[in-house]
Amino acid sequence: MCPVCTVAVAGGLGLSRFLGIDDSVTGVWVGGLILSLSFWFLNWTQRKGWLKKIDTRVTFSLTALSLYLMTFLPLQITNFIGHPANKIWGMDKLIFGTIVGSLGFLFGIYLDKKQREFHGKQFFQFQKVVFPVSALLLSSVTLYLLIK
Repeated sequence: MCPVCTVAVAGGLGLSRFLGIDDSVTGVWVGGLILSLSFWFLNWTQRKGWLKKIDTRVTFSLTALSLYLMTFLPLQITNFIGHPANKIWGMDKLIFGTIVGSLGFLFGIYLDKKQREFHGKQFFQFQKVVFPVSALLLSSVTLYLLIK
C-alpha cells in the first residue's frame, strides 16, 4: 500500500466523523485505515531490510493486531464503544463497521491483484489505490442503506 491510499482512507474517516455519519459506516474507514497502515509499515520494514528473519505474514499479523488493539483498547476503556444503544446485530457499530471495512479493503486489494494477473497489466493509473478505496466506499454505502 502506498501513502496516497493511506491518506485517502484517513480522509474518508475524518469526513465521515465530521458529517455525523453512523458509527458502523465510520468503522468501515477505521478498518481500512488500520489495514492500510499495516501494509504500509510492512513495506517500510521490507525496504529498510529489517525483520528479514521473520515471515512477512507474521510481521503483518502482529502489526495489524497491534494497531487494532491500540485503536480499540482506549475506546473500550473510555466507554466510547460498548454502549447498549449503539449496536447493530448484537455487536458494537464501530467494531462491526471495522470488520466490514477490513474485509472490504482486503477484497479490494485481492481484486486489484487478480485483475493484474489476469490481464497482465493495470487498467489505469492509481488502480492500486482505487480498488481498495472503492471497496470501502461500496461497503459504506451498503451499510448506510442497511441501517437507514
